[in-house]
Amino acid sequence: MSLLPPSTKVDLAGKILVVPVVSTANVSQLAVDLISATFSLERIATLDPSHCIPVVGAREDGLPGITTPLECNVVFGKPGFNIVVTQQRSPVLVTQKQEFVEALFQFIQASKFSAVLFLSGVDSINRNDSQMFTPTFQIRRPNTPSLEDSPLHLLQKLPIPVFRSSTFVIGGTGEDQSEMPFIPGGGLTRRILSSLPENWSTPTGSLLQFVMEGDNRADATLLASVVAKVTEIDSQISEWKQPSTWKVGLFGSPHEQDLYG
Repeated sequence: MSLLPPSTKVDLAGKILVVPVVSTANVSQLAVDLISATFSLERIATLDPSHCIPVVGAREDGLPGITTPLECNVVFGKPGFNIVVTQQRSPVLVTQKQEFVEALFQFIQASKFSAVLFLSGVDSINRNDSQMFTPTFQIRRPNTPSLEDSPLHLLQKLPIPVFRSSTFVIGGTGEDQSEMPFIPGGGLTRRILSSLPENWSTPTGSLLQFVMEGDNRADATLLASVVAKVTEIDSQISEWKQPSTWKVGLFGSPHEQDLYG
């Protein structure tokens, strides 16, 4: 996965990369929308979208150019700001899943990010009794670099429980938590975390949020708030700013009140 020619010089070394995974209710993409709008992040480069379903559209607020197949493959950033986000607007092609994951890993390593945080929705239908106390969980591979001295060290200190699932990999015992659990509605999250190379050197975490399809603006605000807390940018937020595109058509137009008499 390579950077397409950017309009400005791109230096991503030392920054935290936040990656939304296409998943239940698109809550991870909506959370990144909030982060981008609140901090006025600008598109500084585009990643090769060839692994994704082709789609094209207008950009936010009438900005010049077009939205590419997935702005998961569009990197946003801001000078003096330690967060870089990707925004994915279409799913990965079924036949290109592993190629996409491997290309994503190459991009992360080549860019020398200080840490990477994956975001994903999880289908609430699969939520068990022990998971009713909070909608937000975390999951990570045991053999990945320690988060202790990394930009994601708060993942070990904040009260964010570790995700558990009753369904594990085929052939697994269902008891060994080193096995990567099934993440219902989590898209490529499980594949990404399971595919991390043995020599992976970038501190990596993942936030999961139980959601149901519908108007998920409140869910997105909660997930964005957790991301802000984990990455320590929460002190820079007075309130979340919704993108202008949310106001028209995101969840349909308001019903005509005359319908109700």
